[in-house]
This record gives sequence, structure tokens and C-alpha cells, in this order.
Amino acid sequence: MKTTSEAEKTATTLRNEFFTKYPKDAAYALESIPHDAILDYLKQVNPENARAIFFRLNPDTVAGLLAKMDDSLFIGLFSQVDTHLAARLLSRLNEEEVDKRLSLLPSLTSSEIRDFLSFRPGTAGYLMETNVAAFYNDNLVEDVLNKIRQLKDRRIAVVYVLDEEGKLLGKIPIQHIAVSQPSEVLNQLIEPAPSINAMASQEEVLQVIESEDILQIPVTDINNKLLGVIRNDALMDVTKQEMTENLQAMFGAGREEQALSKVSLAVRKRLPWLQVNLATAFLASMVVGFFEDTIAKITILAIFLPVVAGQSGNTGSQALAVTMRGLALKEIRISQWFKVARKEIMVGFLNGIAVALTTGIIVYFWASSLGIAIVIGISMIISMIIAGFAGAVIPMALKAMGQDPATSSSIILTTVTDICGFLSFLGLATALSSALGIT
Repeated sequence: MKTTSEAEKTATTLRNEFFTKYPKDAAYALESIPHDAILDYLKQVNPENARAIFFRLNPDTVAGLLAKMDDSLFIGLFSQVDTHLAARLLSRLNEEEVDKRLSLLPSLTSSEIRDFLSFRPGTAGYLMETNVAAFYNDNLVEDVLNKIRQLKDRRIAVVYVLDEEGKLLGKIPIQHIAVSQPSEVLNQLIEPAPSINAMASQEEVLQVIESEDILQIPVTDINNKLLGVIRNDALMDVTKQEMTENLQAMFGAGREEQALSKVSLAVRKRLPWLQVNLATAFLASMVVGFFEDTIAKITILAIFLPVVAGQSGNTGSQALAVTMRGLALKEIRISQWFKVARKEIMVGFLNGIAVALTTGIIVYFWASSLGIAIVIGISMIISMIIAGFAGAVIPMALKAMGQDPATSSSIILTTVTDICGFLSFLGLATALSSALGIT
């Protein structure tokens, strides 16, 4: 006969095995017990199993657990979680509680979560409420009714249905829930649900609302994962604000940093950066000055300087645009800088080879010099690789330092591409002039 300790050990082993193999079923089973009991179970299993179960629980249950969770369990669950998912769950807490929780995590993880929690004014993410009635597609009608009764929120007119990864599948009006059989699965009742990206403008929100004739709209991220909902009262505020801005524009007051802004405002915003750009232009000119003797001997090099600088500049601008879009739409995080940079380096290398071949052929017939054609071809590859890398890394570095990448990325990028383009072309010409017989 087994002793009490042996029985407890066996029970723990069986529980861990069940949680490991069937985390989804385990999460469903835990939904029906008090929050304190759920937390006790999560503490008794290893962190990997605890995370697999915790992040499959209903978002409302998770919000209740976060309010009671101790620091050690929070660190174990959130230190290795996807930061976007963590932001969606923590957004249901008040600001003071969020700050307290984030202070427990590593600085990079904490900053990425804060980045996802903050949306610029005028965007759908800024207007949304994160407290939304959401359920998984395999939940039963009975589960929904029980949870809604617990929430006691009379504003709930629609419940949203998610798949296992939190992606929005559709919606179910509360009337349909009320008249359905308790044993029916939500997957059988789903209706299409128009949604909008969190980074969409308030004008786009109004367009969707008008075209779809709905009173509230779910807000999703770039991967269609549900973040929140914009309700009709928030939409009324948006409409009033939009009308006010249009009225101001009609009378010439304009919007902040728009075409109708005052001249003084435009000058104040633009002039400092023009001065910075002037300084960087002189810096690039200084690099050219280092090779004054080479240019004096081989004057045709001066003709091709704009070609190298122009191609590297365009390459950097393309990488910059893609990276800026990724940051704006939150497709990428700062911690993924190496992955993004590696991709742009490869793109720059392959494009550089193609452009170098074309450039080399043109230069060979133009200058009647194989040496110059080889130099400009190699230079083109080097400068385009560096430009791609810079276009990817500069905005992410500025973002990591807490600066607005849209404000100064292009000026820094122009400086880097010009200097690297001139340096690679004139430096190679100087180093290889004797070997390649460049005259």
C-alpha cells in the first residue's frame, strides 16, 4: 500500500504529464476552479508547462490571475513569452500595476512590451478598449453565458471568437448566444467580423464603421490577433474630433505638422535638420578631399562619384522604408535587429552584384578602362551591402535609444551612404590603380 507521500508524488507526476501532453485541455479544466487554486497549480508545475497552460486561458481569467499573482510566478511566466502577447494581456491592468509588473522583467523585454502598449494618438490602438469579451472557438455556449454573468457588463452586445493562437475568427451577437443550446460549440455560430489594424488612422476607423454599418469594431495587430475593441462612444468622440479638425483646416489653422501649418512652425521644425544635413554634407566632401591627388591624376573618377553615391543611397532608402514600416506596424521588434540586418545585407549583396555588372559594362565602354570598370563594380557591391545594413540598423538603434526614427534616420543614412560610397570607390581606385593599370 502506498504511503501518503508516494501518493502525492504519483499525483504530481500524473498531473505534470497531463499538463505537458494536453495543455489546452488542462487550461480548459482549470477555467472552472477559483483563481487561487489555478495559481497554486501553476506554481506546482515546471515553468514551461505553466506558460503553455497560462497563455491558453481565457483573457478575462488571465486578467484576474495577474491581479493576484506573486512576483516569482509572474517572472517565470513572462520572462520568456512573446512580448506582443504579454502586452495584450497586461493591457487589461491599470497603469500603476503595469509599471510594477514590468519593473520585474529584463530591461529589453520590458521596453518592447511598453512599446506594444503605447499607440500614437489618432490611431485605432489609441482609441480601443482592451476589456473585450473574447472566447476560443471550441468553448461552449454555456461557458460564454457563465463568464458574461460573472463579468456583469451590460455593454456586451457581441462576443469575439479566437483560435488557439489568439487570432480573430469572427463574432457572435449576444442574442444568438442567448437562444442557443448550452452544449453548442462557438465554432458553429461564428459570423464574419470586420476588423481594423491597431496602427490604422481614425479616418480609416470611421470609413470601416460607415461601410460596414456597425456600432463597434475589433482591433487587431498585423497577425490578426485581437487586441481590443472600439465602442460606439469612442467612435462618437472620433467623429467630433474629425469634424473639428476639418473645420480648423477650412479656416487655415491646419493640423499639427501638416501642409497648412504656419510658416513659422514649418521653419522651426525643418531648419535645425537642414543645418545638420549641411554639416553632414561637408563631412562627405571632406572624405572626397582625402583623395584629391587620385582625382587629379584620374579625373574621370569624378564623373562616376554620383553614380556610386546615388545607388548606395537608394539601397539604403529602400531598407530604411521597409524597416520603418515594420517598426510602425510592430511587425518587428528591436531585439530582431540582427535578423533584419542580415536580410538587408543579403539583399544588398545580390542587388549589388546585378547592379555592378550593369555599371561595369557601361563604365568600360564609356571610359575605355577595364580597371575603372572593375573598381566601380566592386565599390558598388561594398557600398550597397553597407547601405542595406545601415538602412536596417539606424532606425532600430534610434528606437532603442528612445528617439523618433522618423525624425533623423534619413539624414544619418545619407551621411553613411555618401561617405561609404565615396570611400569605397576612391579608396579602391587609389589602392588598385597600379595593379589594374588605371590612368
